[in-house]
Amino acid sequence: MITEQESLYHDIEKKSIKTILTEINTEDQKVAFAVKKAIPKIEKALKIIVPKIKAGGRFFYVGAGTSGRLGVLDASELPPTFGVENTFCIPLIAGGHQAMTEAVEGAEDSTTQGWNDLLKFKPTSKDVVIGIAASGSTPYVIGILKKCIQKNIETVAITCNKNSEFKKVCDHVIEVIVGPEYISGSTRMKSGTAQKLVLNMISTTIMIQLGKIENNRMVHMKILNKKLFKRGTLLIMEALHCNAQKAESLLKKYKSVKLVLKQFNEI
Repeated sequence: MITEQESLYHDIEKKSIKTILTEINTEDQKVAFAVKKAIPKIEKALKIIVPKIKAGGRFFYVGAGTSGRLGVLDASELPPTFGVENTFCIPLIAGGHQAMTEAVEGAEDSTTQGWNDLLKFKPTSKDVVIGIAASGSTPYVIGILKKCIQKNIETVAITCNKNSEFKKVCDHVIEVIVGPEYISGSTRMKSGTAQKLVLNMISTTIMIQLGKIENNRMVHMKILNKKLFKRGTLLIMEALHCNAQKAESLLKKYKSVKLVLKQFNEI
């Protein structure tokens, strides 16, 4: 597999800090170009996903290790940013919550546990399952995707290898080929960065298509703390061309940027 190939760099333990940083950055710059090449596949997948979500479906992220954690990260950011429910995008990680902060021995090696985890959420043909694995061969993810195909549940997969096992068990495979890692096989690096970029693109595009962004504003964000209250105030100031005092007063009254702007018919 490409992700397991030997690094292009040698004797890195003997190099200066500046050299190490420069070389890592050189490799990181390749990631965005690799993602760009995958845009047609990402677009194709989204043309399937968006209508299902608009029809009331959900989307699931499933992965193990770094890939699973990236799914959890992206899913957890959606409710506060776009005002959706926690059940809108559901992440599954091999090993459960414990695996978010530590390795759970053997969790990703089961081909049946993933489907058992997914069953708890009663998936239907309205839903979409997105498998994430740099290798494209993680048993936990493969097991879920196989079952989904059998149950007529649409599947998408994100991998950093060509012609992986995903192609045998998935409807839409997004391959982001970033090449060997700086540290041989350490897919938490370029592969992880590539996966994060693709997840950003998928979830953000879904939200925009669902009307959760107006112009370029996060009008549906939840006002959960002082920072977000300040951000909401600035959005109202920009949209209504009013001063901070007026914007703060309106946000305190309506408790939502969207409701404030709707009240004043500015968007």
